[in-house]
Amino acid sequence: MQAHGGRIIERFARNSQDLEELAYLELDSEVLKEVENIAYGIFSPLEGFMGKEELEAVLNEMRLPNDLPWTIPIVLPETRELDVKEGDTVALKFGGKTVATMNIEEKYSFPKKEVAKKIFKTEDASHPGVRGLMDGGEQFLGGKINLVSTPKTEFGKYALSPKETRVLFKEKKWKQVVGFQTRNVPHIGHEYVQKAALTFMDGIFINPVIGKKKPGDFRDDVILDAYDALIKNYYLKDRAVMSILKTRMRYAGPREAVFHAIVRKNFGCTHFIVGRDHAGVGNYYGPYEAQEIFEEFPDLGITPLFFRKFFYCNKCEGIVNEKTCPHPSEFHRNFSGTKMRAALSEGKKPEGMMREEVFKVINSYENPFVV
Repeated sequence: MQAHGGRIIERFARNSQDLEELAYLELDSEVLKEVENIAYGIFSPLEGFMGKEELEAVLNEMRLPNDLPWTIPIVLPETRELDVKEGDTVALKFGGKTVATMNIEEKYSFPKKEVAKKIFKTEDASHPGVRGLMDGGEQFLGGKINLVSTPKTEFGKYALSPKETRVLFKEKKWKQVVGFQTRNVPHIGHEYVQKAALTFMDGIFINPVIGKKKPGDFRDDVILDAYDALIKNYYLKDRAVMSILKTRMRYAGPREAVFHAIVRKNFGCTHFIVGRDHAGVGNYYGPYEAQEIFEEFPDLGITPLFFRKFFYCNKCEGIVNEKTCPHPSEFHRNFSGTKMRAALSEGKKPEGMMREEVFKVINSYENPFVV
């Protein structure tokens, strides 16, 4: 499987440039993740933060200026006024330490409401993605980056680069690899979807999003520990791999589903699972809008696998979906995230919805949710 754009991008500093004299931006932890994702090729073919032409193409065409599919802006807000011009190099710092340099190719502004409307289909500030966009700076900086150093971050043992996952898949002799995106702890419905896909694949790449999430979502450490328990007890050792994607959830629904597929393509996946309401929030998107958008991208280079609504059927005595179960709704028990969270908040196992080993892990945390 070729990377998006044909090759894995690597952006690492190759010289010992004097960094102390440079103007600098202090990054927050979420922008730091984007810098790393660019440097290690997770966001291939991007080599830096987008300029105005790239942003406009992504907003209006859902493609880069070279016509390659791309649906989510990767931009750098100017968080402090910099006296810089095109061609200057600035330092990008985290915790006061330079982690990367950036060649300023462009400094520009763009109406944020237009960005929000195109990406999130709303300007409503109660949408977490819109709120995050509006809280950022008014000016954007575009240009290529070079990673100088990678700060030690939490969950490093779970972090693999695209070059590493591709070597791993090759060692395992996986030719057909299905990627699974998640921001939740696993319930039996998730396991059903993963194993249904795995039936036809050589391996599954479980790739949780580790980064900023909205209140009420599960904490990163809880997600990883819960998946560790599931994989250890219910998956064949040589058929499942878990690694993290360090980025924030944008809750951009259809556009984010395509973006998630591109990222997993870069990791080396040949297929990608897209479920009901993928990357959705509230009622901003239709339940299957994130699947329908893939019709616009026949040249994406990774095959989406679509799963409809699934549930437990008392008549079938198992987990089924809309396409396999002939029985009326009175026999169905839905996998309700609201009900599961309510039960877990009270220290109770969501009956019929979760493996005992997974529940014990979640219940060992005083509060497993983002506050």
